Amino acid sequence: MRRPDRAALAAASATAAAVAAGAQVGRSELAAAVRATLGQLEVLFPGKLVEVRVPPFAAVQVGVPGQASAHTRGTPPNVVETDPATWLALASGRLTWPDAVAAHRVSASGAHADIGGHLGALVADLAG
Repeated sequence: MRRPDRAALAAASATAAAVAAGAQVGRSELAAAVRATLGQLEVLFPGKLVEVRVPPFAAVQVGVPGQASAHTRGTPPNVVETDPATWLALASGRLTWPDAVAAHRVSASGAHADIGGHLGALVADLAG
């Protein structure tokens, strides 16, 4: 996935706010916001230890600080999957990782699938 520019991140932040407010958001706008935020997550946490999926729009593989990213083929043993609205709420800081997991709004499997620690940096980038 290509690195998103500041304009794409600003648009993603605006889309996340619109979704949170219950506004109707077009499919292409939603897709662009998901791809931009996942792209930035990939930039911030390079590696291939956890696959983050937001169907039907995108999936990226990211690293976990302090853990070797040794996975090289197929689906990683650590997978996170959620819907676009939940992802944008997480990426924008409107929803916390523990709350999303407790509400079953995210599926996370694997010893390193807890990406809650990644979200603070992503939220800061979207706000910046």
